[in-house]
Amino acid sequence: MAVVAPFGLRRNSWLDRIFGRRKATPIIAEPPRIENDAGWQLIHSEDQESFRDWLGKDSEGLPFEPGEVPSLGSHLLIELFGCDQKSLELESSVGTAMRDAAVQSKATVVAQSFHEFKPWGVSGAVIIQESHYTIHTWPEHGYAAVDLFYCGGTVHVDKAVDVLRERFKPSKIKFLVVRRGIQSEVEA
Repeated sequence: MAVVAPFGLRRNSWLDRIFGRRKATPIIAEPPRIENDAGWQLIHSEDQESFRDWLGKDSEGLPFEPGEVPSLGSHLLIELFGCDQKSLELESSVGTAMRDAAVQSKATVVAQSFHEFKPWGVSGAVIIQESHYTIHTWPEHGYAAVDLFYCGGTVHVDKAVDVLRERFKPSKIKFLVVRRGIQSEVEA
């Protein structure tokens, strides 16, 4: 994975720095890595922009790039670091963010349930016709774990990610997509 330096620049080498040559080269974002292992397909990314570009490429919400295989559903695991603490504290704000994420992604909301823990954290789920969106927050650490599990070609999960970024304001995001119900295994 590419290491992101401030302002999207990386110094060349330690020798260049020692001798005062301070040329900066742009960092080239790496596309998500695709791994196929024992019937699991995992797609990793720590680069927010390249992942968003990759995720939004397919107009039906299920991008299939070389190396990917058809599946019944996709399980997008998101780790949000350095979030605004206040945005993660209350059941009402976390629940609204998750429901809005579902609505903006064109998922069909069926039900929702959230619980606020004392002194810290919120857990909850938005049940969608296409599966579910869940979250657990650790406001004291500025961290949230989000799972967006969806099937069918109507969910635009990149829009859900946009809502979560806007509401929780993370400084860093990690993504992992797990393809669920790999077609070749389901049909076997």
